[in-house]
Amino acid sequence: CSMNGTAIENFVCVIFNVSFMNCTWHVGRNATEDTQYFLYWRPPKKEDVTECQNYIKDNCGRHTGCQFQNVAIENSAYFLVNGSSSEKSIHVSDYIIVEKLTPPLNVTVNCTEASHRCSIWWQPPRTSHVKIMNCFKYEIVIENK
Repeated sequence: CSMNGTAIENFVCVIFNVSFMNCTWHVGRNATEDTQYFLYWRPPKKEDVTECQNYIKDNCGRHTGCQFQNVAIENSAYFLVNGSSSEKSIHVSDYIIVEKLTPPLNVTVNCTEASHRCSIWWQPPRTSHVKIMNCFKYEIVIENK
């Protein structure tokens, strides 16, 4: 839905420490100063929608984001944004969810001098919306001192 350039752009949600989510967007290119946006969020398999309780605002007082506490996001959350300058609702279909993970726990290193080999293993970090552990990629940096 273009809504004559008033639709939001660059909708991104970032999850911090498993339970805190920050969603931001850019105001539509042709949106007037009195255009206001409202964010509703619905988890999958649930009927009720929740409006943002803590909006982030720009200098004109327009909503440009939302902060969520204690949310459990699954892979297919549904976001709905509408604006007061139009009667239409905008279904946000191209949004990005990024999660900032805590470091892995209980990192263990076991090296044998004879074979010049080391084994490294760890406990994966907790995540709020990815249930399958093979979705993660880990990078190991070894410093030789």
